Amino acid sequence: MLSTCADPKTLEGLAWLMCYLTSGKHLLFYLSFGTVILLLAVTAPVALLFGFGGALASRSRITPLRWIGRIYTSMVRGVPDIIFFLFVPIALDQGFEYLRAKVYCDPGAPIRQGNDFVVCAAAKLPLSTADQWVHQAYGLFLAVIAFAIVFGAFASNVLYGAMNAVPKAQLETAEAYGMSPRQVSRRILIPQMWTYALPGLANLWMILIKATPLLFVLGVEDIVYWARELGGAKTAAYAFPHPDWRIYYFLGILVFYLLMTWGSERIFDRIRFRLSAGQATMAGEAMRKTAI
Repeated sequence: MLSTCADPKTLEGLAWLMCYLTSGKHLLFYLSFGTVILLLAVTAPVALLFGFGGALASRSRITPLRWIGRIYTSMVRGVPDIIFFLFVPIALDQGFEYLRAKVYCDPGAPIRQGNDFVVCAAAKLPLSTADQWVHQAYGLFLAVIAFAIVFGAFASNVLYGAMNAVPKAQLETAEAYGMSPRQVSRRILIPQMWTYALPGLANLWMILIKATPLLFVLGVEDIVYWARELGGAKTAAYAFPHPDWRIYYFLGILVFYLLMTWGSERIFDRIRFRLSAGQATMAGEAMRKTAI
């Protein structure tokens, strides 16, 4: 906060507004936009890794592995997202604390007391003495795992369909030239499938962007949390009293998400154009006719 903002009651007009927008809580609000971008940057590749593993497992010639891949895809896709977003962080948190309780707590102390899950203070994650940023980082970590599991299942289905869309004649030709199944997958199947998978993955990315406000449900101080906190009516007991301004804060969030989706569409259009070059797809055929 600027030095001139020491006493907000003496300020008026634009000076008051500038001090209001540069207060400590507003700086945390601005940083929360970075939290959303960080979540997307970390979750997208992790979810793609989950999806890639699920797709390969679903195509595996090993029956138990194929069952695992298909059960993972079907089960997660068949359960409402909010259930997983609430269940996975709680289950992971209690699992970590249970393992720590076996090491740091009295072995005879009960973990379950009725319906309550109780461990000693030394087994808590994070510790009660940890800084606030540690609590936020831990919550974000659990959120990334939850998002990755859910969107990884959808990505698995997209990638599985893309792998099946690759012309079998190409795979059979590669086998006829003496390639092993692993070489066929690495050199022919995987490079070819991205053209077919990109539209579905682009849609998943858009859905992931729209799902990031669920961070608020998981207890992470994201942009929705701060919009509600800062936009609500403030009485004279606060340094910057004002009426209910939540509509303006949420309007700003609306613009942020529209810009994110607009930019994403431009990027995916460029990627789609590059991947379609030389491919036996409708987009590739259109590019060939344009060149002629």
